[in-house]
Amino acid sequence: MEEFNFNNELLGKIALVTGGTKGAGKAIAYRLLQAGATVIIIARNAPVTKNQNLHFISADLSKAEGTKKVVMEVLETYGKLDILINNLGGSETPGGGFAVLTDADWEHSIQTNLLAPVRLDRGFLPQMVERKSGIIIHIASIQARLPLFDSTLPYASAKAGLLNYSKSLSNEVSPKGIRVLTVSPGWINTTSSKAMMERIAETTNISNEQATQSVMDSLGGIPFGRPAQPEEIAELIGFLVSPRANYLTGTEFVIDGGTIPTL
Repeated sequence: MEEFNFNNELLGKIALVTGGTKGAGKAIAYRLLQAGATVIIIARNAPVTKNQNLHFISADLSKAEGTKKVVMEVLETYGKLDILINNLGGSETPGGGFAVLTDADWEHSIQTNLLAPVRLDRGFLPQMVERKSGIIIHIASIQARLPLFDSTLPYASAKAGLLNYSKSLSNEVSPKGIRVLTVSPGWINTTSSKAMMERIAETTNISNEQATQSVMDSLGGIPFGRPAQPEEIAELIGFLVSPRANYLTGTEFVIDGGTIPTL
């Protein structure tokens, strides 16, 4: 069995993380950096705390022009891309179910959560196919199977589409040397989610702990008893992009503390 140096197993690899300035994306970027990769992070706004070892590109990936800019800049600067982490995602739609959602709500969610990774894949895949080497990871969500219809219906639908697309893409490009995987997290304890708990606690006059429990209850419970830490998501990604995971492709990995109640 070949032995790997876990500290530098990605040395010489060029990796890109979308939505890489905060939350799970930031943790993933730091994890890949720790493993020796050259890491590029993409977001609309620069990170609050800059790390000179992370190469930042500002782009709005919900628009075709943004993805085109990223592909051109990365390939012109680095000549290749070995690892693409399609982490960007999120929901900004209002609560209230299907009736309050407009075409614009649906289109923005689909552009951000489905078409952004599709466009980036299309831009970076040709050079991966030519080199017969590359890894693409799509960060989906357990909402692809466990949608919260009251507030995130377009997001959940887009993530379900991403899940199907990822499997289909893997079937096409795995024989050409490219591994394609999906990671579906549950609730992640990010700065944004903490702020949401504080808002819930303030408006309902309960503690942050009670607010957290109420959200877990709305998900049907988290058997592990808490949301995931961003670093826990990043550790899974770190393994999946490593040489240790060479035989893994076309598979979805759910990391949700047991939230999904079915097999």
